[in-house]
Amino acid sequence: MEFTHFNENGRARMVDVSEKNETQRKAIARGYIKMSASTIEAIKNGKLKKGDVLSVAQVGGICGAKKTWDLIPMCHNILLTGADINFKLEEDRVWIEATVKTTGKTGVEMEALTAVSIAGLTIYDMCKAIDKYMVIGDIKLVSKTGGKSDFLLEK
Repeated sequence: MEFTHFNENGRARMVDVSEKNETQRKAIARGYIKMSASTIEAIKNGKLKKGDVLSVAQVGGICGAKKTWDLIPMCHNILLTGADINFKLEEDRVWIEATVKTTGKTGVEMEALTAVSIAGLTIYDMCKAIDKYMVIGDIKLVSKTGGKSDFLLEK
């Protein structure tokens, strides 16, 4: 298997995608932030002084997706055509799912993963005053379409 982000001298490079066809592309990533049941209740009931945690995390995740090229050194600057974040609250965690779309020459997997990461970090930031033991975890790509190959880890 050949790594595409290295040049002939073994140094980092941005992959040249100029010869690729533009296609509709979509990636979905998922992860969670684990926390105490009392923190989940505070989120549900809007009891945090910093405001509506999930609304802020949604905006943060979308902003993260849009800035992925600025954060991850070899990512292309991609014009996103859509980005959405959804949350599912459970007894001890908030599941975060990001869906990112574009029409372009390269995929949006990194943008979806970044969106989940930044949404999780935003939740952490907003809740850290009441819960010092939160853990962000299991961030992964669950599907991608468009380009040469599709990928489906789970629905």
